[in-house]
Amino acid sequence: MRLCTLGLLALFSPLALSAVVETEHVLQKECTRKTQRGDSISVHYRGTLLSDGTEFDASYNRGQPLSFTVGKGQVIKGWDEGLLDMCIGDKRKLTIPPEFGYGERAMGPIPAGSTLVFETELVGIEGGKDEL
Repeated sequence: MRLCTLGLLALFSPLALSAVVETEHVLQKECTRKTQRGDSISVHYRGTLLSDGTEFDASYNRGQPLSFTVGKGQVIKGWDEGLLDMCIGDKRKLTIPPEFGYGERAMGPIPAGSTLVFETELVGIEGGKDEL
């Protein structure tokens, strides 16, 4: 009975995550090193509001990717979860509901309760023993 329960949980776990942060992947190539919690990564991005497509921020405009450590809460939860298992050069489109973004508080040009869309591209990864 225990094995059956674990099997069912494993079956439904991917569905729960996909219902929270929607991702579309563009894989550039095969790789042996993917992003994981604790990695320092650099990401280019363009952020828009799902409601009307208004761009609220883009690293491309500054010519400088955003660098942060995955899983440390330095960025919104949708990024900490949505940018895992990426290879350098991969692109992802993340659709992030408010509870994984800024919630019910406004943040600069982002209205409270907004669903956010980020077009992302992983441009660098460093982590522990497996630095690239």
